[in-house]
Amino acid sequence: MSTATPESARSPRIALPLWHERHAAPPLPMNAREMRARGWDAVDVVFVTGDAYVDHPSFAMAILGRVLEAAGFRVAILSQPDWKSADPWRQFGRPRLCFAVSAGNMDSLINHYTANRKVRNDDAYSPGGKIGLRPDRATLPYCHRAREAFPGVPIIAGGVEASLRRLAHYDYWSDSVRRSILLDAKADLLVYGMGESNIVEIAQRLAAGKTVRDLRDLRGVAYVLGAKEAAELASGGRKPAVQTASDSPASGGRTPAVQSASDSPETAGLRPPLATVFITLPTFEQVKADKLAFAEATRLIHINTNPLNAATLVQFHDREAVVVNPPGLPLSEAEMDRIYDLPYTRRPHPSYREPIPAHEMIKDSVTIMRGCFGGCTFCSITAHQGRIMQSRSEESVLNEVRKLAADPEFKGIVSDIGGPTANMYQMRCTRPEVEAKCKRLSCVHPSLCKLLGTDHGPLVDLLRKARNEPGIRKVLVSSGIRMDLAQLSPEFVEELAAHHVGGRLKVAPEHTDPHVLDVMKKPDIDNFSGFAEQFKQASEKAGKPKQQLVPYFIASHPGSDLPAMIDLAIYLKRNGYRPDQVQDFIPAPFDIATCMYYTGLDPFTKKPVQIARGLHDRKLQRALMQFFKPENWFAVREALLQAGRADLIGNGCDCLIPAQPPKEALAARREKANESVRGEDEYVHKVPQPERTKGYRPQRKTAQRRDRKRT
Repeated sequence: MSTATPESARSPRIALPLWHERHAAPPLPMNAREMRARGWDAVDVVFVTGDAYVDHPSFAMAILGRVLEAAGFRVAILSQPDWKSADPWRQFGRPRLCFAVSAGNMDSLINHYTANRKVRNDDAYSPGGKIGLRPDRATLPYCHRAREAFPGVPIIAGGVEASLRRLAHYDYWSDSVRRSILLDAKADLLVYGMGESNIVEIAQRLAAGKTVRDLRDLRGVAYVLGAKEAAELASGGRKPAVQTASDSPASGGRTPAVQSASDSPETAGLRPPLATVFITLPTFEQVKADKLAFAEATRLIHINTNPLNAATLVQFHDREAVVVNPPGLPLSEAEMDRIYDLPYTRRPHPSYREPIPAHEMIKDSVTIMRGCFGGCTFCSITAHQGRIMQSRSEESVLNEVRKLAADPEFKGIVSDIGGPTANMYQMRCTRPEVEAKCKRLSCVHPSLCKLLGTDHGPLVDLLRKARNEPGIRKVLVSSGIRMDLAQLSPEFVEELAAHHVGGRLKVAPEHTDPHVLDVMKKPDIDNFSGFAEQFKQASEKAGKPKQQLVPYFIASHPGSDLPAMIDLAIYLKRNGYRPDQVQDFIPAPFDIATCMYYTGLDPFTKKPVQIARGLHDRKLQRALMQFFKPENWFAVREALLQAGRADLIGNGCDCLIPAQPPKEALAARREKANESVRGEDEYVHKVPQPERTKGYRPQRKTAQRRDRKRT
């Protein structure tokens, strides 16, 4: 559906000067006073973020701010501004180039609400964990205030929230299909994915006098065509040369899919860049009205995520059109090194008086790679960072470890050395010519691709050298392990168990039911059992027999029903696992599993998928995973009776709960009933009652005699 892209048409690669300073550079200014202290009368770029400003390479504003600084631009950070007024956006004066807007490291709604749509008690990316320092759908008000503050200044939206909402998407919190965030935010351009290359290129072009319209040829960007441009684009294409989705039985004749761009002079300037063909997705109106059309749009989007062969996507929203260019090319090792070698302070901005929980967790960690080729349907990492692994050089990683060791506040323990998955370092397809054509969404499911390089040798060498650096007492691997890959390298598992586990190792089997695991694109549960035995033997060999695995499982994932969760609960009991926390599936925008949740269909096969949609159904699945908690007794009993598994109530070996409710279960139910009554009291007008100190009739003679006797 697309043709090879000539090298001359690709986005220029990132080329930053290497920093030679031994110590960190000062943090970027967060207010006008700090800007003037640098001798600046204005800034080039104001980076607006919903997170607290932490100058650590695990935070987007730190990386993007530093790469712009390294490229010679003046950058200010506007962190968690008060969005009720445009005044915070005016404090630096009019930006010379643009506003760069991000909701933060997380989608703001996932940051604010649980899977049950309840407000979270804390915000890990805010000082002191305080909630309420950013709005819901933060990208929208941030862009609106930037436009209000300085009309005419280009607004570039980016970050996870904008990336995953760049096209029409299902929004779990409003339970509706929403249009592209570009149309609601009124941003001039949207950068999706990891944006280091693009942010520098955008700044350089704007500084050279180019307009936002001149940025439409960049990879990894999305933009809006107005009514006139969209109409010309729709009418200017010639007849498609390949089968269209409207001809496909799976689409039900609903989708005008693949079109060739016109070569006529009238539409030459409107042709989507980077490819000679583009794919027209089902329109916003179609995906909003028809779940089959939504599923087909999801399929087309996800088979065009490989930057080496993806087509340009076009989705019409009424008279306008959103154009999404192919993803940015993966960074080379040298480019990754330049980014992570920049002079970060690795600390929050000095103005903060309270710790930032997310920084406390990752402050002593080292990122060695990005991306994931696992392709799990419930995970947004592949959609945001790509499935082609991008790794740093060994020397770059060791230099960062040495900087950590030289920090007076460092305690000698590297809390994590890894990435989205700890053991994918320097793993890529061994046949680049095949990788350039491949459209597989996962390199490990349904089976491990024979062309995937799975050598753990570079990672083992890196771990050995890192832990032997002066000043380093221990190097932990806390990112999580891909078990099917780890089992291919007994040397890695032994090295891991002997030196890099702090007593507990996180792994993610996710479920036990074969159908659910297939929907997730995860390996069979036997894979977890095999790794558990291998890790146990390696721990005993290392003289650490008490080391444990911490398996993570998900409740309420598409495909999961009560019988599947009951089987999972039995598995947990038989193997002695008692999860402290339960992962409840959250339908994040853009994910394949979210499409399943909304449509009830697998977007690739169009077959029905079991969905736990109601909050009560989700509550029962969550309780089954923690069947051992007394307060869950009534919910577990209801689930077992509903599934016809009363045999699991009693004192048998596989029984999940006793026949009679424990006292804690009764107390929990009573407390819940009291809470509901207290909640209703808020809506009832009460007549104030005088305070009673001695009972119902305190003045009666018997009460007075009783009081004297007691005295």
